[in-house]
Amino acid sequence: MKITKIRLGQICVPLRVPFKTALRSVDSVRDVIVAVETDTGAVGYGEAPPTGVITGDTTGAIVGAVQEHIAKTLVGREVDDLENLLLDLNRCIVHNTSAKAAVDMALYDLYGQLYHIPVYKLLGGSRSQIETDITISVNSPEEMARDAQDAIRRGYTVLKCKVGKEPERDLARLAAIRKVAGPACKLRIDANQGWNAKQAVRILYQMQQQGLDIEFCEQPVPAWDIDGLQYVTEHAPVPVLADESVFSDKDALTILQRHAADFVNIKLMKCGGIYNALHIASAAESYGVECMIGCMLEAKISVNAAVELACAKQVITKVDLDGPVLCREDPILGGAVFAEKTITVSPEAGMGIRGIEDGKIVWLE
Repeated sequence: MKITKIRLGQICVPLRVPFKTALRSVDSVRDVIVAVETDTGAVGYGEAPPTGVITGDTTGAIVGAVQEHIAKTLVGREVDDLENLLLDLNRCIVHNTSAKAAVDMALYDLYGQLYHIPVYKLLGGSRSQIETDITISVNSPEEMARDAQDAIRRGYTVLKCKVGKEPERDLARLAAIRKVAGPACKLRIDANQGWNAKQAVRILYQMQQQGLDIEFCEQPVPAWDIDGLQYVTEHAPVPVLADESVFSDKDALTILQRHAADFVNIKLMKCGGIYNALHIASAAESYGVECMIGCMLEAKISVNAAVELACAKQVITKVDLDGPVLCREDPILGGAVFAEKTITVSPEAGMGIRGIEDGKIVWLE
């Protein structure tokens, strides 16, 4: 099975409601689709969201990285040579992790098809179902409470609440959500780098003193502030998850060695795909630290790849893969089934993606 061409396209999928964090506000998913074609007719699919505010990757950067560097490195080579393909994918251009992730997952998809095995089985996995939380965007306390009620009606038992924008209102936001969620629902919070270290400790103490029972706090301080992250981990009454601070296994090792966080978040778009995500998972395993698997604002192809990884690695104990259920529609054919909080991985070879609905993608020629 030889790679003959890498095609690129764009999709636009509207969201159910606008997605708001401390960093941005958007109303649709606008992602780059990668289709790696072969001489056997098999196609491997990948996807990359242009999340410039986090990864630095814009649509133009993703397209340019694939066309000018990645395609020239991979076209004409055998899918069977997976290890070398992945190594060369990572070496052919620095950074550009979202573009690399899209092609990485397409290569794993093809390798699974070549050997007639689902990717999660290829990676050693045995579980076929996982449960995700759902994100509550940062808004007024009243609107967040209404969104929380809607999520609970839909069957969600874990809510990931965005905070960090107007920190003085975050306490009221969480109090309103806890009031409607009741004690049985787990609340996670994600500050998206919106606080400083001392501010984070103060707010987290106030939340716990009011009985809000926060499961953990994700990325309370700026990504570069590892000292601040460590300070919050050491002084706050709530466990801390490192997200934007972890782009690579080296980043993860720094945090693990310093115990600068209690958990680490793996996102394929930050680390460059499954190959590098496995390295982060292994580093966490060696330190006895659990991982969360997360996603950017993405449609199903790329989240599907994260599902394959989550079903393969027991060190991944927390799941934040709600991208597809935040969308108003799903134009992707095949792949994992997202039934609200329950995600069932595809039993088909590779990743089970069969294509995109007619009229839902614009191919770039």
